Amino acid sequence: QVQLIESGGGTVQAGDSLRLSCVASGRTFSNYVMGWFRQAPGKEREFVAIIGRSGDIYYSDSVKGRFTISRDNAKSTLYLQMNNLKPDDTAVYLCAADLKYYTIRYAPAGCESWGQGTQVTVSS
Repeated sequence: QVQLIESGGGTVQAGDSLRLSCVASGRTFSNYVMGWFRQAPGKEREFVAIIGRSGDIYYSDSVKGRFTISRDNAKSTLYLQMNNLKPDDTAVYLCAADLKYYTIRYAPAGCESWGQGTQVTVSS
């Protein structure tokens, strides 16, 4: 099982930017489809973005145009560049890994691995 550790969260003002990282270990990172999710207090976990093994990308409508997902297979690291942050982006952000695109995108509860999460707080 791949292990995932997120970092890069923090407290920022609306309009600011943050870059989250998710470092993977224990398995061959390039074999995995990777995704970012977020969970705000009292709300269900929400899909944010996905990147496939060959770089195919999909975003949720709520972040499209503001967030950019990317991966560096040589560093076994997943990134989420978040620009023009809004108070509604406040949440714990988690990365997930699975061998199947379908699982990340449509059945994330079945993902092989999850990170512990990193808190992002955006004040108005």
